[in-house]
Amino acid sequence: MDKDDGEAGRVRATLRMPEALAGSRLDQALAELLPEHSRSRLKIWLEAGAITLDGAHCKPRHRVAGGETVVVDVTVPAAVASAPEAIALDVLWEDEHIIVLDKPAGLVVHPGAGNPRGTLMNGLLHRYPECRRLPRAGIVHRLDRGTTGVMVVARSLAAHTALVAMLSDRAVTREYLAVCLGVLTGGGTVDASLGRHPTDRKRMAVRQGGKEAITHYRLVQRFRGHSLIRCRLETGRTHQIRVHMTHVRHPLVGDPVYGGRLKLPKGATEVAREAVRRFPRQALHAMQLTLQHPITGEVMSWEAPVPADLAQLIATLTEDAAA
Repeated sequence: MDKDDGEAGRVRATLRMPEALAGSRLDQALAELLPEHSRSRLKIWLEAGAITLDGAHCKPRHRVAGGETVVVDVTVPAAVASAPEAIALDVLWEDEHIIVLDKPAGLVVHPGAGNPRGTLMNGLLHRYPECRRLPRAGIVHRLDRGTTGVMVVARSLAAHTALVAMLSDRAVTREYLAVCLGVLTGGGTVDASLGRHPTDRKRMAVRQGGKEAITHYRLVQRFRGHSLIRCRLETGRTHQIRVHMTHVRHPLVGDPVYGGRLKLPKGATEVAREAVRRFPRQALHAMQLTLQHPITGEVMSWEAPVPADLAQLIATLTEDAAA
């Protein structure tokens, strides 16, 4: 039913309304009949006259009788205007519906102020031209520029709709590896709402009345003045792990925004001190992602190997702790 039509996506279908849906609102019935499209998208098409019922334009609240002919004929403009660019992508797995990749440090996910080109989106549009028909070129979640690791991207409209719903329902498991300041004795949970910083709109902050945000963390390894932790997101807010760990006074090593004043452990070797001082980004890696495939329902999991810079930092701190 989804057909590529030049620079725009074309959705065309002729279907029969099932008798079992008799008495349902039209928008609800369409959501059952066309599960690959979100209800909000179907409502927009209904109100635009792109969906007819027995040849008539009907309101979303119209009650269906069952047996009507449903015709969908809508041209969807290209969802993104960014230019395709030949950017190397480390693809861990792909099929016709989803792409799983390992994002390197320094790669911005979306074009924006100061980063109009050279982003993950530009690279996706070059390697997968069909992604231009999807919102945000199929990108359903993001990693910060300095964060590495595994991401899933939609390659079809049906997968995009399903992945957005799964993320909203917290049905995607995302685990991260991080090095933070301080010697922890165990794990914990940070349950603190997040919102925009009241004076710096580029930062996030723990705020009353913000959006719910929950991060679970557990200790993996202790060093002289730092800890290696594994974090699991229950929600997926902007900068969530970085802000939450700073909130509990364990900011991530190298965090240029939330790390605060550099603190070096007493007694550390000069090699260890330099490793912490010169680490060029927040020490955060999205190591594992688990979900049900949005089309087949199969439970799938992927891991991204620890990048060389973070692996070296961990090794150096391990040697220092044993000195």
